[in-house]
Amino acid sequence: MSPVIVNERQVHCGEILHLLDNPDSDHDAIQYLPDGALLVTEGHIEAIGERAVVLSQLPDDIPVFEHRNALITPGFIDCHVHYPQYNVIASYGEQLLDWLNRYTFPEEAKFSDAGYASAIASRFLDTLIDNGTTTALVFGSVHPQSVTAFFEEALRREMRMICGKVMMDRNAPANLLDTPEDSVAQSENLIKQWHKRDRLGYAVTPRFALTSSEQQLKGAAGLLRKYDDVLLHTHLAENAQECANVAELFPEHRSYLDVYHQYGLTGSRSVFAHSIYLDKEDWKCMQQSGSAVAHCPTSNLFIGSGLFSLQDAIKRNINTGLGTDIGGGDSYSLFRVINEAYKVQQLQNFTLEPMTAFYLSTLGAARTLRLDKHIGNFEPGKEADFNVLDYTATPVLKHRIAETNSVNEKLFVLQMLGDDRAVRQTWINGKPAN
Repeated sequence: MSPVIVNERQVHCGEILHLLDNPDSDHDAIQYLPDGALLVTEGHIEAIGERAVVLSQLPDDIPVFEHRNALITPGFIDCHVHYPQYNVIASYGEQLLDWLNRYTFPEEAKFSDAGYASAIASRFLDTLIDNGTTTALVFGSVHPQSVTAFFEEALRREMRMICGKVMMDRNAPANLLDTPEDSVAQSENLIKQWHKRDRLGYAVTPRFALTSSEQQLKGAAGLLRKYDDVLLHTHLAENAQECANVAELFPEHRSYLDVYHQYGLTGSRSVFAHSIYLDKEDWKCMQQSGSAVAHCPTSNLFIGSGLFSLQDAIKRNINTGLGTDIGGGDSYSLFRVINEAYKVQQLQNFTLEPMTAFYLSTLGAARTLRLDKHIGNFEPGKEADFNVLDYTATPVLKHRIAETNSVNEKLFVLQMLGDDRAVRQTWINGKPAN
């Protein structure tokens, strides 16, 4: 793409779609403008409306970007992904625990090298951008320098990103273990250095209950109490064998979730990836504590973990977003994640509506990460992260779109047939990013 000179004030014209609320609970939440205009000023949304109305209120010399045969949407938000697993995506033939030992842990050991971490972080973020993902909740490795490298690259791209250093003091290779004391001290240093710097945020990140001692889990909870606007990001009930191992390791607790709950790690700032094997009491705890879920269908299918009940989460109004879970997941594209989420729910006699899936990857995901004051839709004042989705990206997509009769149909076709090729352009902070 040739360089684009972007003024402080600009207008983007074309079909525009965003959500003002959860479409499952508010039928007026969908705002679709077949011939709309998005006014961007200094990286923020100034106005949205019909093209003729918006342009009539602006000077003639304002730059106008025409996006034909395309749909303008908010940037996608990935609620669970591991950037140190960039090189292990599509690793063959293992389920979760064996997969970690065979592929993930050896690769993550390389992130003790800050130069290596920086190179992977750069490739990772560029890949997210190419897939239309403008914000993500990201695992680093156990090494503090992995998080520093990630934040440096995100800062350079002006991206809104959340990341955290893995806390892991047992049941992993010796070269990847920290201690309860070191994990808290290193995490706190990273919080002080990076949290709320420009568009960056921090997440306290114990890997999962199997790899953290009671003392480390208590230390993580202490960080959440001390810093009341950081997130908690971890795995929960992803795999049946994992759940059995947690039950053996914590016999005094009722369930896997109860381990986190009793150590003070549930709450409105907590995002639990996967959450497949939950019973009624667990769902009640999730609801009452205000905890959120990252649904990762591509990973759950690839590693053979199981089928998440999105219907249970929706029924209880639990904040839920979608995650690629690279490298267990096999695609960076939220389109592919939605595609698999639709199928996973079909297997459970629940139909995932296109607008609901759109919500889970935009505004709903922003709410899951407590970022909806900043991103997730085009309300005036929010940050200008958006995608231009190409209706003509492939011959099959172009032909199928031509047969549609509504924006709902167009959206579903994009979700089922789209991938990175359908992302014509990604704009971050009011600037073209690719």
